[in-house]
Amino acid sequence: MISSTPAPRSTPSASPSSSSSAPSSSSSSPAAPASLTERRKAQTRWEIARAAARLFATQGLRTTRAEDIAQAAGIAPRTFYRYFATKEEAVAPLYAAGAERWAEAVREAPAHLSVAQALEHGVRHTLTPGAGVSTASWEWVRTLIRLATGHPALGKVWAEVCLTSEDALAGILAARLHRDNVAAPDLRFAAAVAGAAVRVAVETWAQGAAAPTGPDGPAELALANLRALRGFWEGLAGS
Repeated sequence: MISSTPAPRSTPSASPSSSSSAPSSSSSSPAAPASLTERRKAQTRWEIARAAARLFATQGLRTTRAEDIAQAAGIAPRTFYRYFATKEEAVAPLYAAGAERWAEAVREAPAHLSVAQALEHGVRHTLTPGAGVSTASWEWVRTLIRLATGHPALGKVWAEVCLTSEDALAGILAARLHRDNVAAPDLRFAAAVAGAAVRVAVETWAQGAAAPTGPDGPAELALANLRALRGFWEGLAGS
């Protein structure tokens, strides 16, 4: 699930509205790769992703070309296509960053917590403004999620990221339950259910106008979805 969308470090119109501030890359990017070459490649990917997100938000997805993204990122068009096959794929790192953070928060939940409590812990640490991302930065989240639900090609990128997150979450749940078979049908199903609970909450919030805090914010919506499935989580733990 997307929980933050890193934006350009310092550019005009870096957010959908003049009143919102862009999140910094230092708090949102994945851990830096080991080698210098890998770090440079990762940095380029993030620069392209930030440029794409900014252009999609300010001038629209349909009117933005891959060449526009390349120019905004300070690279040649041929370099863009070394990293991404389409303009829509360029924001995949932003979607993935949030999904990875959600899964890692579940992994890092205290060991004594039940599966249900660990999932709720993950939500609080990624979807609560000020915990995973600032309140102002949630407007970036809203914009990119709205674009994903309104444009099939971008929606495909979002869906693929969500599926990848489910695979990671299945492994995390297996570890918490001391299970060896990560591919067990009940674990895969549990990961899909948990992922859907959070994804639907974020998408529901993004389609409305509610603030990211309060009872209609993404965190509270996701927690409500997870709590509605408490009996399911208890059954999983006992299987």
